[in-house]
Amino acid sequence: MEEDDIGGTSKELTQKIEELQRKHDKLYYDEYEDSESRDYMRNELEKLKRETHELKKEINRLKKPPLLVGVVKELLPNDKAVIESTTGPDFIVNVADFLPGRELTPGTRVALNKQTLSVVRVLPPPVDPNIMGAELIKKPEVTYEDIGGLKDQIKEVRETVEDPLLYPERFSRRGIDPPRAVLLVGPPGTGKTMMAKAVANSTNATFIKLVGSELVQKYIGEGARMVRELFQMAREKSPSVIFMDELDSVATKRQERSTSGDREVQRTMMQLLSELDGFDPLGEVKIIGATNRPELLDKALLRPGRFDRIIETPKPDFEGRKMIFEIHMKGMGVEDDINIPFLAERSEGASGADIKAICTEAGMFCIRKDKEKISERDFVEAIDKVLEDSSESKIKREVMFA
Repeated sequence: MEEDDIGGTSKELTQKIEELQRKHDKLYYDEYEDSESRDYMRNELEKLKRETHELKKEINRLKKPPLLVGVVKELLPNDKAVIESTTGPDFIVNVADFLPGRELTPGTRVALNKQTLSVVRVLPPPVDPNIMGAELIKKPEVTYEDIGGLKDQIKEVRETVEDPLLYPERFSRRGIDPPRAVLLVGPPGTGKTMMAKAVANSTNATFIKLVGSELVQKYIGEGARMVRELFQMAREKSPSVIFMDELDSVATKRQERSTSGDREVQRTMMQLLSELDGFDPLGEVKIIGATNRPELLDKALLRPGRFDRIIETPKPDFEGRKMIFEIHMKGMGVEDDINIPFLAERSEGASGADIKAICTEAGMFCIRKDKEKISERDFVEAIDKVLEDSSESKIKREVMFA
């Protein structure tokens, strides 16, 4: 809003108030004898006066000069500080009397008066938008009952992640520190991400999800900074759970010979190691990592004290496949005589994701045939199609990258 526009608006409001005042006086003294009408006009006038007062306050606020952003480098006696400003040079400036000295420490972001450069406000630390967007506001709908064939793995995850958050006294009574991190290892489609979603659904903790590749940045130090901000946000919002998917993309083994890109990935991993087992306690922050390439991970990441438990999620066995078929068929319109054990036996080698694709494909076959319910034959055709497509695509990839 331009200054002329602001001045013009203020003048128009004043003129309107004066005109209403004149009308009120005229109506009050000359035309209206009715007390109710006089009260109504008086109330309207008071309401307009209040609105005008608030608008004038807003106009004065808009006229104030902007503030500069700086960073505290050093605190000096007599309420002074060395500030590194965003304009370039460093300044020795005064700290406003209304700011408690304990709020200022080296590295604190502050707002500076544009004219005197005095510190007038303490600003929160900057947080990368990717980190802010990693927090899940809405809980996933997946529960542990939706996961089949991983009974023992679910039990271990709950013991490592949920129990320390829900029942901390169980650990304190026995004088032990609860596990802080768990690593899920297994082929694609075996339920690693689903278990993390179930944890998010069953706890009241803040759930933060980040893919490891998002921490790989172009510029030096950016990935390490994002890791610091990720754990800082988790501490501020504790109790919290951090889920880091595709961990192998940011925690690969260190090599003697490496490119500049590899070295940047290693810097990011070093910061991750420091956060997992550093001087700053994690408190009520739990970490779940997931990877399908554990052989690529650095050994320093896998030692106890960082990832305390490594849980394997293999492809489901016969009983596991039966359970997964039953879970997915619950909400489907299927015929009553479907032989689930037969389907589980025929789909040997399928992952949980494959079985979900089989159920979806069986539904598609039913729609194409314009039937009301999905038959066992539809499932058999879907198994042949999905597993054959999966096998062919695997062979194509092996040939392509041979």
